[in-house]
Amino acid sequence: MSTLTIAAAQSFSLAGDILGNIVRHGRFIEAAAEQGVELLVFPELSLTGYEGQDAVALAIDPQDAVLQPLRDLARELGVTAVVGMPIRLEGSVSALIGALVLGADGSLGVYSKQHLHTGEERFFAPGFGGPTLRFGGEVVALAVCADFTHASHAAAAADQGANLYAAGVLISDKGYAVDTAILQGYARQHSMAVLMANHGGLTGGWQSAGRSSIWSKDGSLIVAAPGTGDLLVVAQRNDGAWQGRVVPVTQAR
Repeated sequence: MSTLTIAAAQSFSLAGDILGNIVRHGRFIEAAAEQGVELLVFPELSLTGYEGQDAVALAIDPQDAVLQPLRDLARELGVTAVVGMPIRLEGSVSALIGALVLGADGSLGVYSKQHLHTGEERFFAPGFGGPTLRFGGEVVALAVCADFTHASHAAAAADQGANLYAAGVLISDKGYAVDTAILQGYARQHSMAVLMANHGGLTGGWQSAGRSSIWSKDGSLIVAAPGTGDLLVVAQRNDGAWQGRVVPVTQAR
């Protein structure tokens, strides 16, 4: 079994500030590269914060040039980064909750959230999912928050051969125990590692629980952030055995 290093970027988002958040994301990508991370997953709507009322105004075409600095950095440092962004696909006026895959090879992948939380329909349309990602022999299925609350979503990932289920989320303290139990259960049920990248602090009026986590395919917790804040939650597999670490990410002032 090959080595693999993955990480959840538990990041704090500046409300509606795409350019400011791009700078912050860049620091996470740099920190991930320093840790040898191959796949880095950010929380839901990480590049804008969870600002539903502004989603239509903030939504971009996935190919928008505003993302080019991050795409260039991901390619330069050899890190595939999955970033959260409201997007608008060609021919549509509706905003979707996107997870954009900035490939280490310079490619761009698009995943859009299929299942909306109650109330999100005021600002977003349901999305269409997206293809799995491949890292050598690894198959990665993406999810965005409420997607994982539908058992059929994780089952479909397993049916596609996924051995890693990676979710960018916004989970508060109130929902944390239930939601993490669901994700841990998927690891056991489908024999796939599960990564959860949560926000690092307050966003869109919601106080995130932080505590981003990664579980192995038998449901064992590999590593979890101890609380909130800008943290890199890293899991590394060598010869089938996982080790985890939590790395603070210092942002420029």
